[in-house]
Amino acid sequence: MTSSPTAVDGLATDVRLPDGPGPFPAVLLRTPYDRTRHRAEAHGWARRGFAAVVQDVRGRFASAGEWRPYENETADGTATARWIRRQPWSDGRYVAAGGSYGAHCALVLALEADPEARPDAVVAAVPALGAAETAREPSGVERLLSRAGWWAAHGDRRDSDESALDRALAADPGLLAHLPVTGLPDRLGRSLPSWAGLWRHHERGRPAARAAHAGVPLLAVGGHHDHFTEDTFDLWRAWGGPSARLLLGPWGHGLVSAPGPGAGPAHRVDLGELYARWARRALSGGLAPGRHGALALGGGDLWLPADTAGEPRAYGLRPLHGAVFTADPDRPVRSDDLAVPTRGLPDRCLLTTPPLPRPLDAVGPVRVRLRAAADTPSADWIARLVALTPEGTAERLAVGALRRERPVGRAGEFTIDLGRIARRLRAGVRLRLEIAGHHFPAHARNPHTGDDPVTAARLLPSEREVDPGSVTLTLHVLASRPTSTDPAKEILR
Repeated sequence: MTSSPTAVDGLATDVRLPDGPGPFPAVLLRTPYDRTRHRAEAHGWARRGFAAVVQDVRGRFASAGEWRPYENETADGTATARWIRRQPWSDGRYVAAGGSYGAHCALVLALEADPEARPDAVVAAVPALGAAETAREPSGVERLLSRAGWWAAHGDRRDSDESALDRALAADPGLLAHLPVTGLPDRLGRSLPSWAGLWRHHERGRPAARAAHAGVPLLAVGGHHDHFTEDTFDLWRAWGGPSARLLLGPWGHGLVSAPGPGAGPAHRVDLGELYARWARRALSGGLAPGRHGALALGGGDLWLPADTAGEPRAYGLRPLHGAVFTADPDRPVRSDDLAVPTRGLPDRCLLTTPPLPRPLDAVGPVRVRLRAAADTPSADWIARLVALTPEGTAERLAVGALRRERPVGRAGEFTIDLGRIARRLRAGVRLRLEIAGHHFPAHARNPHTGDDPVTAARLLPSEREVDPGSVTLTLHVLASRPTSTDPAKEILR
């Protein structure tokens, strides 16, 4: 294998070629996280017969220009794709691949580039679809902790400092509670001009809408414990290309390197080998049309076809306390703590199911329906589902956030979507449902005044009242014990 550094329109680019005379199909990986960290990945692609092209995006590490997240990737990726197809070692075909922001770089080539520059296939792992998708929940609620961590580490700088937010929080544990949210750069002590601009992106759904017109095969890979799980699933469902494949494991944002609760030996997948086999099949036209794939059943140590879904089953819940509670921004329900205070005024409505009489396989969306009121014109409603084991441990299963603007004190019925789960719950487990007004620091605190949460400098408490008898939890439950499928078979068919 041969490797050579070069520059494409000022963008630092490494090329690793397989042994042999060529020409070869290529794989293009564009990254803001330092192309040199992808040397092992590039070697793996080259060893499997692909010319691996790895590039620092504009303004990052060795690439020239100014770093503006999400702004230049279509143009720069297009120029690089055209350059690849002009090289003597290229057979004219290429796969756009990447994870997180790198998946965004790959997807915009397939969805926005000129036809002659579009890839022949796309691998998108834990895709950060766009600024609005990463910054907000579908309901508009702001994702604070993950965005603050990413911008502190990577925003408006040529290199990265992965521990920047951790160090800042160690020095000031209340860092993220200071107002306004847009003032974070001052508290970090460095210039971060793109931070305020991030929150001006409100329109979610544009990438998924464009995906319906895609014309190439897709492999979408995600984790059930990743904050982009729903985007990964929705991308697969919306993809209009000749084939779409989905792999969802019991992983976090780091995929197999970050196994989450419920991961077992069957979920240790060699993603590099699977990507290469899928890419060869996609480039040769050997994939069957339509949507297929596999999702892991956490706690069950097996895989199911990606279109597996249980039957909806509604669960009534026994109220414990907090039918009337206060969503106080000065003492918000914390996203990083599953303990429930037993003293003082209630800060959430708490409900529970009896112990499960038998194991239950929950596969599909989770929803909570309730009737409730707030004494403020704007209110966020957070639903958090927690599994309580007979041994006394607690595990978060799903969280949903909904923002409602409604006349003060007027009760109404509404539904909170908590995303999708694929989890085996063993007998004896109780399900605890929390209804709260905050989920901090994962999400910014609603000021309850109607003001923008990222620019507000004043936060007010909000009195809430929930009708416990109206609360219904809906899970999608498999009617019988499933049999395992082979994820490679589902991806490659």
